[in-house]
Amino acid sequence: MRLKNKQVIALVDHDFEDLELWYPVLRLQEEGATVHLVGKEAEKVYHGKYGVPAISEFAFSDVCVDDYDAILVPGGWAPDKLRRYSEVIQMVQAMNEQQKPIGQICHAGWVLISANILTNKKVTSTPGIKDDMMNAGATWINEPVVVDGHLISSRRPPDLPAYMKTFCDVLADKNQ
Repeated sequence: MRLKNKQVIALVDHDFEDLELWYPVLRLQEEGATVHLVGKEAEKVYHGKYGVPAISEFAFSDVCVDDYDAILVPGGWAPDKLRRYSEVIQMVQAMNEQQKPIGQICHAGWVLISANILTNKKVTSTPGIKDDMMNAGATWINEPVVVDGHLISSRRPPDLPAYMKTFCDVLADKNQ
């Protein structure tokens, strides 16, 4: 259990990509991490693109990033909603300033773009937002997982095993 005592925020909103939320959450729990689902409202049921539900444990305003070791942003259409909340942008910016692992997959790059943290960073995403990522100042690389310091990015569900192995490795190495 190499991630015992690690706490991770997993952001959630309606229309998240089901696998891109649940695979990372379960993988981190397998490694011993505590993962909290955090949405606009606490104890709200959010539904993924394919109908899988997720119940938020906390509202954005309930969490303090200083209490967490990392943050995950799922893909799907949820990132387009998540990036509109100032609390989400502030969380991502604070995690970035503290050099804590930030995981993003697929369309989740939209949240990092809105947080304005991609200048001169190497990342990947779904090819559908490649131009958005590059216009935000990032170097886009077409690989299953790309690590640039504390930023861990991935393209889509088939890349989840490589993405989560890498994310777990980075989190385990961070401030051991």
